[in-house]
Amino acid sequence: MDLVVADIGGTHCRFAIAGRGPDGGIALEHIVKLKVADHASLQGAFETYRQGLARPVPAQAAIALAAPTDVELITLANNPWVIRPALAAERLGLESVMFINDFAAVAHAVAACGNGQLEWIAGPQGGLPAGGVVSVIGPGTGLGVAILLTGAPPRVVATEGGHIDFAPLDSLEDNILQQLRTRFRRVSVERIVSGSGFANIHGAMAAIEGRAVPHRDDKALWAAALEEKDVLAEAAFDRWCLALGSVAGDLALAQGAEAVVLAGGMLPRVRHLLGQSGFHSRFIAKGRFETRMAAIPILHITHPEPGLLGAAAAWFAKEMA
Repeated sequence: MDLVVADIGGTHCRFAIAGRGPDGGIALEHIVKLKVADHASLQGAFETYRQGLARPVPAQAAIALAAPTDVELITLANNPWVIRPALAAERLGLESVMFINDFAAVAHAVAACGNGQLEWIAGPQGGLPAGGVVSVIGPGTGLGVAILLTGAPPRVVATEGGHIDFAPLDSLEDNILQQLRTRFRRVSVERIVSGSGFANIHGAMAAIEGRAVPHRDDKALWAAALEEKDVLAEAAFDRWCLALGSVAGDLALAQGAEAVVLAGGMLPRVRHLLGQSGFHSRFIAKGRFETRMAAIPILHITHPEPGLLGAAAAWFAKEMA
């Protein structure tokens, strides 16, 4: 049976048709990426996708959202759309709709891919534990966090780990936190370790140095850092990598992880630079637990659409339960 799958983030929304391939795996077809800002609602984006298809839309859908989904009214942290799950099937013209947290979907994708689509980033060479805890962490527009319990069948726990408090580890991070507290009542790790968090770091460092910097959107700022065209942007990127290592290590320690998988929209752009940064040294810098942290492999899921794949995997797992 085919179904519509969607991955709704803060910047983009993606749609596809998912079904079982000849080998029993999940196949994705008719993949389309749309800008959230170009649509006033999920219904509007879905209708754009429907009109572009050269085939009828399946009657069922699985939709991954960057928000808790077990509520009467879904509001997204980085997206203005408002969704009422009880009314979604009727409004989308479908028989049924399943909503799932976007990083729970990514965790389902990690389980569906297995080690075949995971590449090593840091720590010991190794794959997923045969039966154990995997922390799935992803900086994109926000910071997604989920837990995967491997085994047969795998289990996934959605979390809001991206909204824990940011903990500075040196005097510069103390100053960055102080700067950000003038803008945000509470500074979560998502305010630091995300696409928009990079701009927050850059702005705070500019203020610390007393620099007046021209406004640039997130895309231009990331380009300046990665293309080494701006000294301050490069320094901010180094600090972003350190913070990502600290946060990933904190989450792995709290969750009892035996492996960490990184995902999210930023990873394809920066994963090759993490090994050259202080990311891993910060990941393992957990005092009496450094030996334990050093034994954790850190991987990156390479599937191009883990949110869509995971939404489909979650649907099929529910059907088989």
